[in-house]
Amino acid sequence: MPPASTGASTIVVDASAPQSPVTTTAAPAAATHERLEPGRPGYRRMSFALFAAGVAAFALLYSTQALLPAVSASFDATAGQASWTVSAATGALALFVLPLSALSERFGRRQMMTASLAIAVLVGLLVPLAPSMGALIALRAVQGAALAGLPASAMAYLAEEVRPKALIAAIGLFVAGNSIGGMSGRILTGWVAQAWGWRAALAAVGLLALACAVAFHFLIPKARNFRPGSLNPKALAKTVATHLADPLLVRLYAIGALFMTVFGAVYTVIGYRLVEEPFSLPQGVIGSIFLVYLVGTVSSAAAGRLVARLGRRGALYLAVSTTAAGLLLSLADQLAAVLLGLVLITAGFFAGHAVASSSVSRTATTGRAQASALYQSAYYLGSSAGGTLGAVAFHAGGWTATVALGLLAVLGVVSITLYGTRVARAERRALVPATR
Repeated sequence: MPPASTGASTIVVDASAPQSPVTTTAAPAAATHERLEPGRPGYRRMSFALFAAGVAAFALLYSTQALLPAVSASFDATAGQASWTVSAATGALALFVLPLSALSERFGRRQMMTASLAIAVLVGLLVPLAPSMGALIALRAVQGAALAGLPASAMAYLAEEVRPKALIAAIGLFVAGNSIGGMSGRILTGWVAQAWGWRAALAAVGLLALACAVAFHFLIPKARNFRPGSLNPKALAKTVATHLADPLLVRLYAIGALFMTVFGAVYTVIGYRLVEEPFSLPQGVIGSIFLVYLVGTVSSAAAGRLVARLGRRGALYLAVSTTAAGLLLSLADQLAAVLLGLVLITAGFFAGHAVASSSVSRTATTGRAQASALYQSAYYLGSSAGGTLGAVAFHAGGWTATVALGLLAVLGVVSITLYGTRVARAERRALVPATR
């Protein structure tokens, strides 16, 4: 999972940079094994294994999102109450991603990924049996906490086991698994729920994730370049405090959280809107709406070119403008306009997320793993907040209120970006006398 990924994202990894504050045991140079690359034994197995892990993780993480209207009807719950089945999972992931990424430094990337998937899948097979809304939310929180062990461990595993020139391609395949898992899980649940109900839909996702976890277990090569270290909580706390004291990093974390607030609100509530008049769409068709995620895969991949042409802030301005236009267009009562609005929202969100997440890696000069983990925490907290607040807004004032919440978050991104632009200009002016 990317620094997130409810879908595709751009991740920049510098394998030579310090990745975590641990004390490692020195090893002779001979202990370093040859790294994986295309054409060498193990690379293809590793690629398929992490692709399967990405599919399983994101299919599980957002498994209830397309089913919220059915869950609400089953438990006689409001949209706000049902939204917690998504927010509890993403919120728990946000809280546990940093500590579990640190534990992987001690116990191993492969072991952490295997344990995370195993626990998440086991809980996923229990979720359809939840007797009440409270039990369902609790199980989903446990599931999200378990999945937190996967993203940072996967990135660290790739950085250690894959040759640098093949690293971006390997990460891209893992991110593709995230995107396809998030999309296919929602589509699968929509159509299965239409035929057999939401419990059967969640069971289907659990079985899909089980198959992917089994494939991961048998395909993933053993880590040959991992060196366990002793955890140093003080060093970890110091690194985190240093990142949180960096104004630019804090702005990037806030931008990621605000973008995800919009996205979480829209995709948590859209099912409620489309099941009602004037649309009255069946559950299967609503699930298929998530095919729009493919637009995000394209826009996130194009983010690098946008930054090269417009600069980081220019790309962010374009992303927020696209997102805002989509929100406004979605207010129409014509299905074509709503779908086009979702396309624009999705394209703008993924582009903005890609710019912000890759900027974190460029900005942090030390402790890049912790800097990225903090971004993921902010990102998923934004998802949790957006899902819950969007549903509450919808219950209080309909889709218009949800769009107003999204526009408020977009305004926050614009304000932060404008402030960053002013700070950068002031810094450049301050440097002019020194260069004369």
